Amino acid sequence: MGAKRTPPSFSVTLPEGTADHVRAALQAAGAQEGYASVNDLLEGAIRKELRRLQRKHNAGKPWPGIPTGILPPGRRTQEETQGTGQLTPVPTVTTRTQRR
Repeated sequence: MGAKRTPPSFSVTLPEGTADHVRAALQAAGAQEGYASVNDLLEGAIRKELRRLQRKHNAGKPWPGIPTGILPPGRRTQEETQGTGQLTPVPTVTTRTQRR
């Protein structure tokens, strides 16, 4: 039996009012809709938006996944997102340790 894998995670910062509404929706309708936690509700919302984006921008097909560390962390500046709307990948730096 292999070691338990921890799923990749994201950190999301929401405005206080939006976070309050997420908790209220979970409390009011979460059980009836099959959401056991805030994480379940957010994952469902993200999956729905991904399907919409895929239909609109990728002929309905899923994009290949991008591993952690490729996109720069944090919020993009207006300068970074103007033009193509695509984010610039973080350059990969490879270092070698020399033996003496």
